[in-house]
Amino acid sequence: MNAMTRRVVIGTAAVSMALALSACGKAGGGDGEDKGSTTKIGLLLPENKTARYEALDKPQFEKAVKAACGDCEVVYNNAVSDVVKQKQQFDQLVADGVKVIALGSVDAAKSAGWVKEAQGKGVKVVAYDRAIEGADAYVSHDNNKVGELQGQALLSALGAKAATAQIVMINGDEKDPNAGLFKKGAHAALDGKVGKVAYEASGEWDPKIAGEKMAAAISSVGKDKIGAVYSANDGMAGGIITSLENAGIKGIPVGGQDAEIAGIQRIVAGTQTFTIYKSPLQLAPEAAKFAVNLLQGKELGAQGETDGVKSTLFAPVVVDKTNIQSTVIQDGIYKAADICSADLAAKCAELGIK
Repeated sequence: MNAMTRRVVIGTAAVSMALALSACGKAGGGDGEDKGSTTKIGLLLPENKTARYEALDKPQFEKAVKAACGDCEVVYNNAVSDVVKQKQQFDQLVADGVKVIALGSVDAAKSAGWVKEAQGKGVKVVAYDRAIEGADAYVSHDNNKVGELQGQALLSALGAKAATAQIVMINGDEKDPNAGLFKKGAHAALDGKVGKVAYEASGEWDPKIAGEKMAAAISSVGKDKIGAVYSANDGMAGGIITSLENAGIKGIPVGGQDAEIAGIQRIVAGTQTFTIYKSPLQLAPEAAKFAVNLLQGKELGAQGETDGVKSTLFAPVVVDKTNIQSTVIQDGIYKAADICSADLAAKCAELGIK
């Protein structure tokens, strides 16, 4: 091979290599982006005080993403109620080139700004369970209805005593927009139908704080005058019930939400009256579907709109001692063996839980 021929071969090889590198760059999304990041979906959940997020929502979301997109990977983080930590987690996903993030916000008002900025960089955001202004999609349950059902279930438990009953309300964290909807719905059901709401405060989704607020309510209202307690979720209901028991108060209706296993067990035991079941078998797969469709540029498949955001809202269900078997057990959320510990075996048998 003479010098001229060698130069032509080398030149041709260089052009071929450049084209190959260019093609690889396009496959990975261009601009130096990691190829793998285009198949990653972020999942950021707000806290771990409520057991459902780690025990139910996360695994159901991961399972649904994998079923819809075999090459996709879920990058997960929990903010443990820290908005600064969640902002860092969100920014890291954006910096890593993740193009779709399912975000259960700690503070919806603050996260709206992050979402807008990320959208400017081509990132899509699914608001998970908690509404975020300007998100690309929103998946939740009908949260105003959740509060209405909580209030109606409390009225049913009170029966004829409702008209004169003094109610204590321990609401959720005011930074969570859902907490405001639960509270609004509960008041719509209770106001004018109970004697009065004698004490109301935020328990901040924290069982310890809720227990402290309940102790303050007992001191303020009087231990013999409290007719029922509205608790925005099951975790706080646990702290509330402990405070009631410590004060020697038994047998009054206490409601919750989330169908946590501890809440279900308290319903079996008779210390909690009801919970609200918001099936992760509905919520997480729908959010996963939205995320995969956004990633792949497909039609979203939402049922409607909420405040201008394409959304699907599922119907919540009241669970009390009469329908544990036909809800959380039948759906496979829990097994009877999970609920019916040795000390609850006899009561489970009475309720037909098997």
